[in-house]
Amino acid sequence: MEFSEYIKTANVEDVVLRQPLHPPGRGTLCITGHHLLFSDREEGSCQQVLLLLRNIDAIEKSVENLLTCSGLFSNAGLSQSGVCRLSGSSGTITIKCKDLRVLQLDIPGMEECLNIARSIETLSCLDSMSELYPFFYRPSNASLRDQWGLSSLERHYSQMKELHDRWRLSTVNRDFSVCPSYPQAVIVPKSTDDDMLEKVAKFRQGGRFPVLCYYHKKNGMVIMRSSQPLTGANRKRCREDEQLLQAVIDGSDKGYIIDTRSSQQALQARMTGGGLESKSCYSSWKRLQRQMERGKALQESLIKLVEACEDESNNMDRWLSKLENSKWLSHVQTALSTAGLLAECVERDGHSVLVHGSEGTDSTLLISTLAQLIMDPSCRTLEGFLTLLEREWVQAGHPFQQRCAHSAHSHARLQQESPVFLLLLDCVWQLWRQFPLALGFSEALLLRLATEAYASDYGTFLGNNQQERCALGVKENTHCLFQALLRPRERDCYSNPLYEHTELAIWPSVHPQSLQLWRGFFLRWTPQTHHLEEAQEEIRNMVIEWGKLALSSCPAST
Repeated sequence: MEFSEYIKTANVEDVVLRQPLHPPGRGTLCITGHHLLFSDREEGSCQQVLLLLRNIDAIEKSVENLLTCSGLFSNAGLSQSGVCRLSGSSGTITIKCKDLRVLQLDIPGMEECLNIARSIETLSCLDSMSELYPFFYRPSNASLRDQWGLSSLERHYSQMKELHDRWRLSTVNRDFSVCPSYPQAVIVPKSTDDDMLEKVAKFRQGGRFPVLCYYHKKNGMVIMRSSQPLTGANRKRCREDEQLLQAVIDGSDKGYIIDTRSSQQALQARMTGGGLESKSCYSSWKRLQRQMERGKALQESLIKLVEACEDESNNMDRWLSKLENSKWLSHVQTALSTAGLLAECVERDGHSVLVHGSEGTDSTLLISTLAQLIMDPSCRTLEGFLTLLEREWVQAGHPFQQRCAHSAHSHARLQQESPVFLLLLDCVWQLWRQFPLALGFSEALLLRLATEAYASDYGTFLGNNQQERCALGVKENTHCLFQALLRPRERDCYSNPLYEHTELAIWPSVHPQSLQLWRGFFLRWTPQTHHLEEAQEEIRNMVIEWGKLALSSCPAST
């Protein structure tokens, strides 16, 4: 179906736009297949607002009928026909965005208002991924023939010479038949052949058998990740799975399994076919239970937090109570402490670790990513961090399309939405705040990523896994966000001018007084945060200028 079929009113004049941090503007509103465009027509103003329709989480509309010479009209006819034309009528559309912005459009004419609202509701929730804007976006400074992505498992393995003695690159999943959510190549112990991997995959939920995601160069220990074993109520076992994990710790006395479920949740999973690794079958592995919320509980936590941030009562006690009741900072604390435990097992205790929860696509990726940031300085540069996200989230099969379908404002019934990636970015921000010199990227990068995950011009976060992206031709038909962020102009914007390389691990403090609300994201549309951003940008520019002066004053080498 053509986009034009969803658009009954394409342009409306004399619309008033009210948005955060700006005075109201009056001008022309246009709607296209993917955008809302507002152009301010008032004298002396050249303001334009371009809003990606996919960024809209919810809309609310209201229509007012005013007194005219023929009397007072009632709203009763609106719900019956919805196409009444009344002189002196107007409507208001409140747009609540996934990036937490709230816009208000005052539109003259009830029919025009309803048409615009219907178009927004339809075009912001297109079901077909091939109709989304990344397949139409063609920036002038990039070509579809450009390299897509920053790295691949094949390149990563070839660069890690230390792996080659005990680990191999397997293409058992080359056609995605063994595990739909895994990439086509994975790193596994050299002693395990592909037939064994296929058997192990049948014993793990969704086929997500244990694969290597991190090798610690200091001591040779590794982080593996997978989904839960399918032991079930009858406590089934898989000898190939046991042999694979034994091969991981070959030559070591033991390894750790960090299960991101509570002991009770893990035991309950048996009744539905899931389960955990038994002590008798995995005697060399010690299991550590660290419950982390996911799914609906995490989404509801975000909704409550945003409600608290939008509370205009100016009552401090009420605000603090709402903040605490949202439990969001508690989720941040749990994620950082569990990642710290994982890093401690590898870095300080010198043991390899397997991480999993149930599906292995959410909290597993969250803590493995944070642990690598804590331990590995190569992950803390701008390019290193983006490569880490590409490997641990995009390639590893985090279901972005499902988890980021809606944000905190949607009225739709919750399905598989969960802000796990946003929680990751919040945790990274806590690290960035506690170690302002240790990370090579700025808060602006984290804000950009938080926006792009929910609505983007680029194809990086499309789909739920590599198999879906291959079927859609994402690499051939869209542009890569991570490549765009590393172009010179963007690199300057998203780099941390205070960055100083350190080989030391950065251990976060998780005491409640050490964790703060991420104001730059959750309060980003308030005047106070806007002034703070301006001050930070001014400091950034001063640091850059000082750096240039320092370089120019250094004597030339002979």
